[in-house]
Amino acid sequence: MLQLSYIRQNTELVRQKLAIRNFKEPELIEQLLQLDDERKKLQLESEQTQSKLNTTAKEIGQLMAKGRKDEAEAKKVEVATLKSSIQPIVDQLSVVEKQLNDTLLKIPNLPSDKVPAGKSPEDNIVMREWGKKPSLPATAVPHWELIKKYDLVDFETGARITGSGFPLYKGKGAKLQRALIQYFLDYNIGAGHTEYIPPYMVNEATAYGTGQLPDKEGQMYHITEDGFYLIPTAEVPLTNIYRDEVLKEAELPVKMTAYTPCFRREAGSFGKDVRGLNRVHQFDKVEIVQLVHPQSSYEVLEEMVVHVEKLLQSLELPYRILNLCGGDMGFTSAMTYDFEVYSAAQDKWLEVSSVSNFETYQSNRMKIRFKDANGKNQLVHTLNGSSLALPRIVACLLENNQTEKNIQLPPALHSYFGNVLLI
Repeated sequence: MLQLSYIRQNTELVRQKLAIRNFKEPELIEQLLQLDDERKKLQLESEQTQSKLNTTAKEIGQLMAKGRKDEAEAKKVEVATLKSSIQPIVDQLSVVEKQLNDTLLKIPNLPSDKVPAGKSPEDNIVMREWGKKPSLPATAVPHWELIKKYDLVDFETGARITGSGFPLYKGKGAKLQRALIQYFLDYNIGAGHTEYIPPYMVNEATAYGTGQLPDKEGQMYHITEDGFYLIPTAEVPLTNIYRDEVLKEAELPVKMTAYTPCFRREAGSFGKDVRGLNRVHQFDKVEIVQLVHPQSSYEVLEEMVVHVEKLLQSLELPYRILNLCGGDMGFTSAMTYDFEVYSAAQDKWLEVSSVSNFETYQSNRMKIRFKDANGKNQLVHTLNGSSLALPRIVACLLENNQTEKNIQLPPALHSYFGNVLLI
């Protein structure tokens, strides 16, 4: 979340940057400042009353020592009155502090100066494209037909086992998933990321730490009896590994990667845009996360973009990179690049990765800090990216590499899959 001190010191700038995000509740800034004023007033009143109470209580002992019992008894009455008067102040202070924190949680991150203004995906800026769009045979079909033809994924049985949007991979479809996951992990580990296998469920504090709560509460699967949430991405448990820790400056950057299944409730719409693997409730993804020095975070962001680019190039998939406008960015992001891969049989671009810099928005929630050269604690900057999400990668691999006789695999996957051909 944003730092209250920064909002107070840069109120007009905060309003301007939230306008770039097309933020719908700008009045929250004024509410926040009013609550902070009330908090300060109550805190001062509480401290003054407590100080007077402490002084009066001390005087009682002094008066008793001097044998001035009547005066001491009068002071005791005064102490009782002060004690009864301070409790409502403390109670009200607690209420205001909660309102202040709840309001602060509703305010999204401020966009970087590099983020273009805009309200919708149409306002995103295409930074660059790579690769040649494949020319498919006349017999080419979209991936959901290829999946059915070659018995790679069973959506019907998955729906019977769980529900719509929970695919059942089988045979070569399952083997391709495993090959891609291993390839992506090896690629990330080779770039210096430490691999983790994190829990697939997290508690409420962890979900708040990365900003999934309260922003995406309705999009997460919630196990109400235990208060756990199924993770929407490995970003959530990975970043929380360092919650409430103070790192040494020399330990930065911290580079992590993990494969996890991901669970998202928002997949349940209808139409061609969600057919097959285009949008599902459960999917596999390999994630990269970095904790870095604030001075280098935007340099690291560009490095992470190149890292994902080279991975897509190795898969020989044509892609484009978008600089998301303020109105299309995620709640917690200061800047996001989206990667979209061209799906030849569908003749459309499919998002397969987001690479984002959150600056201090997440680390302020989680209190992830480092001790600088002057011995002062500073918040780290957090970044993460998909490297990569599998469903649409699989969709594009199937569609773009189909011939009249078979489906070929890019050379990078041959040793992982154990064959040149998928089919």
